Amino acid sequence: MVLKVSNPNNVKIYTVSGSGSRSIPDWLERRKKRVLKNDPEWTSRVELIQDFEFPEASLRIKTTRDGRFLMATGVYKPQIRVYEYSEMSMKFDRHTNSENVNFVILSDDWTKSVLLQNDRMIEFHNQGGIYYNIRVPKFGRDLVYHYPSCDLLVGASSHEVYRLNLSQGRFLNSFSTDSTKGVNVTIINPAHQLFGFGTEDGTIELWDPRSRSRIGLLAPQLPPSASSSMNLNNSFQITAMEYRNDGLSLAVGTSTGHVLLYDLRSAKPWLVKDHQYGYPIKKLSWYDDVMGDREKSKVISADCKIMKIWDKDNGANFTSIEPNTDINDFCVVPDSGLIFVTNEGMQIGAYYIPSLGPAPRWCSFLDNLTEEMEENPQPNIYEDYKFVTRKELTSLGMDHLIGTNVLKPYMHGFFMDLQLYEKAKLIANPFAYADYRERIIKEKLEKERGSRIRVKKKLPKVNKELANRLLKSSEKKKDDKQQGEKSVAVIVDDDVINPLKDRRFNELFTNPDFEVDENTTEYKLIHPTIDSDEDLITQINKKNGEKIKDEPIRKTQYLQKKKGMKSSNRKWDSIGEMSMTFKLN
Repeated sequence: MVLKVSNPNNVKIYTVSGSGSRSIPDWLERRKKRVLKNDPEWTSRVELIQDFEFPEASLRIKTTRDGRFLMATGVYKPQIRVYEYSEMSMKFDRHTNSENVNFVILSDDWTKSVLLQNDRMIEFHNQGGIYYNIRVPKFGRDLVYHYPSCDLLVGASSHEVYRLNLSQGRFLNSFSTDSTKGVNVTIINPAHQLFGFGTEDGTIELWDPRSRSRIGLLAPQLPPSASSSMNLNNSFQITAMEYRNDGLSLAVGTSTGHVLLYDLRSAKPWLVKDHQYGYPIKKLSWYDDVMGDREKSKVISADCKIMKIWDKDNGANFTSIEPNTDINDFCVVPDSGLIFVTNEGMQIGAYYIPSLGPAPRWCSFLDNLTEEMEENPQPNIYEDYKFVTRKELTSLGMDHLIGTNVLKPYMHGFFMDLQLYEKAKLIANPFAYADYRERIIKEKLEKERGSRIRVKKKLPKVNKELANRLLKSSEKKKDDKQQGEKSVAVIVDDDVINPLKDRRFNELFTNPDFEVDENTTEYKLIHPTIDSDEDLITQINKKNGEKIKDEPIRKTQYLQKKKGMKSSNRKWDSIGEMSMTFKLN
């Protein structure tokens, strides 16, 4: 099973539907469909909701108030699809005569809805199908339903907001705005039912439903830095609005890609957020923390390219979702971290963000599913390629391939076929495997040697440093001898290897008269740079490309050779040790 995971701003986003899987076209033959069982990408796909797609593109999406159903519209052909959460599948689909602009669900479930179509028609749907339709004078752009008065408000390409009373079944007097072009957005405050109309002239008009008159006017002004970077070809318009449940906060999206946050008690926004793309804002939503912490509340804003989730107080980015196709609308499942996104692709995107909220109750398995996907991450798309820099190409002798189809430029280097890279590396360094094998064997032997249980031997009171050096030297000789003759049973005589047990040298470690004081001037003159016996330098000579057996030498002789000093055969007797000869060529 493959689950696409992205990590923008260190926040994990799991794609449980949409760009992470493919769709089968309706015209694909049944015989070709059977071939897909051998396609690993198709067989390992994740489908949160069955048939969660449209033939061409999805337009609008909303969840019902009872939290049991999801309604979406799309093309082509224009249609409505209703999905049931408990069954995680499509309940039914219904075709319409024209494309949908926006819709409103009137009932708590899916049974009653109103659709605003792009041919000036308003369609009323019930369980059986289209119940009634009526035409508005101008092309509609948005609609909203006012439950206390049963008024359906329709913003259109005129200065009027049309009122269709569903209780009386007739049009009432329209709200006349000061806009000379049209009304793009109509919203209703959920706390005190204040109407809000966003116009094409770039103004926001606030209307009281009781007096049916305008009580406020907002003219958003962008900061000078934002105004200077604004595309002059786009007129400043209000394209999206959303009230918060507290009744005081208002989010406003503009055609220049900016989001302004207002307190209704002030005419100036407390925060201006720039999407950095310059595309009109399509949808806004306030996301309150599941635990009720108002300080953690966030704002979700989307244009056609990206959907951003950010902090309402300082505008800091929390995370972002950037689908492969243009965004049309989105819907957040209440009290969860699951977001549905309609787009210009066939699949409706479904994104789960655990940091934002838990999984909904009807798909609580998402939490366990994401944990399993973390254990088996999706392989890299470049798993068959190796990234190499220009310096590595030169060392491999392949810099002449730059500019050919063998190397694919990427960032500060190139991608090349992994098998070709392995062959070139083997040719450039034929002893690489031998060196690697030797290093692994050495590390394994050192690990085994360190895991042995060693008895801490008590050192004598006289000449402790000399006794310690002799013990370490004897243990090393013993280990080397046993490692070199694994197949033969070796009996090691401790008296031969350990000079401390030799009776001839007992007084050297018991009689204080034989103690060697290494701090005296005479000792330092005789041994100017002597170190412990285990601190030896390995001399490696390479002759004809082969390594010869390492010879242990003392640091004094190494320094003499480095300075160009002649060194002859030198013999010395360490007290109680065998005479050793070191020859430097």
